[in-house]
Amino acid sequence: MKAGIWVKRMVILDLLLAGLLFLVQSERAASVRQTGAWGSTGRETEEKAEAVAPEKDTKQSEDAGKRIALTFDDGPHPRYTVKLLDGLKERGVKATFFVTGANVSKYPEIVERMYKEGHLIGNHTFHHIQLTAANGEQFREEIVSTNEAIREITGEDTEYIRPPYGSWNKKYEEELNMFPVLWSIDPRDWCLDDKDCIVRNTVSRVKEGDIILMHDQYPSSVAAALEIVDLLQKEGYEFVTVEEILLD
Repeated sequence: MKAGIWVKRMVILDLLLAGLLFLVQSERAASVRQTGAWGSTGRETEEKAEAVAPEKDTKQSEDAGKRIALTFDDGPHPRYTVKLLDGLKERGVKATFFVTGANVSKYPEIVERMYKEGHLIGNHTFHHIQLTAANGEQFREEIVSTNEAIREITGEDTEYIRPPYGSWNKKYEEELNMFPVLWSIDPRDWCLDDKDCIVRNTVSRVKEGDIILMHDQYPSSVAAALEIVDLLQKEGYEFVTVEEILLD
């Protein structure tokens, strides 16, 4: 009698365990159908991906706004300006060249190339003279003659001028319809025959909206300029003409 009761209890216990195991397996199967994976749902994975994507887009948007202008005075030079133009073209960079009338007359084909490749051409007087209290009329004539030399090549009027040494009189703005362009970073490349020093003096100080003053008359300056472009492009900077900086 006691043995029969024991067998019945064992049968009932087996049935209860089987039922419990069935319920557990059913719940887990339902979870897999809903999530596609144990522990996290497919929807959760998509939401995490969507949360990361906007951060990348935002970073790209911020980088797109980091615009600076690279400018070159005193050219064109028959060797170094050509090398510079080659490097800028290879990198897809536009720059601004403030040329002297004397060099425009000597090397018109280089100025024509600047223009055709989308660089902005500005005036730097004919003989690189500095405006003083005594030479106002000569200074004006130098501006006008340089504008004429540029127009003969490009067919367009010159709107921007970098007055040598930054000396300027606002009366010329209305009289000649020209806008002076100075600078915010001067690495003093004209007195440094050290490419690495020029690069450091520029890259360590640059920020969005800067106008960098350089010269296309020296091999160290050209080499430094192209290295500056490479380094700052990696940081997300875009090189544009001064017109885009000033009119923004």
